[in-house]
Amino acid sequence: MKILVIGDSHGNVANLKHVMGFAKKMGITQVVHTGDWDNLKILNSVLEYDLALYSCLGNADIAPEIKNELKDFLEFEIGGRKIYLVHRFLKKDTKFLGKDVVFTGHYHSQKVWEQDGVKIVRPGALEKNINFAIYDTKTNDVELINL
Repeated sequence: MKILVIGDSHGNVANLKHVMGFAKKMGITQVVHTGDWDNLKILNSVLEYDLALYSCLGNADIAPEIKNELKDFLEFEIGGRKIYLVHRFLKKDTKFLGKDVVFTGHYHSQKVWEQDGVKIVRPGALEKNINFAIYDTKTNDVELINL
């Protein structure tokens, strides 16, 4: 199963809709957003695509209507993979241990690395550019995409 991994959209509806259209064409049914939506309206624009959405709270998600809807981190499973989702990954955090993959944002750059045997994926930002990742639960591989 392939998962669309996005984040740091900061209210950029046009870039977000472009990537969501791409996901629909690719047959992707699961979307992970690493936080920093900016407002509830943009979050709801993703829900209109009728895809499963997992998201956490970002440091820029300060409006009460969004802050009350999201949690600081999530732990869940998709396609047999244990996933940890947090906006800003800190090396001292131990909640990710035992997971297969961590999805994180905050820095607006794309990067994939391993720590303590866990794959860490930062998809980049949708704020000014179209940067995202596709994660494959079967292979545990990541494709970073920059349009």
